[in-house]
Amino acid sequence: MKQSKTMPVPTRADGGQATAEYALVILGAAALAVLVLAWASTTSAVGDLLDSVLDAVASRVG
Repeated sequence: MKQSKTMPVPTRADGGQATAEYALVILGAAALAVLVLAWASTTSAVGDLLDSVLDAVASRVG
């Protein structure tokens, strides 16, 4: 397969950068999940949403 002239060939030093970027994305997602869980545990919004969804499903089923 021929290398494209517009894309640089990755060097050995670039390999760790991708791994670090993936790790930062995972840490960001985990931090967001912790914030959502903390919010959900202090409010009743999740329970209210689940109740409304189940009520809507039950009313359509009969």
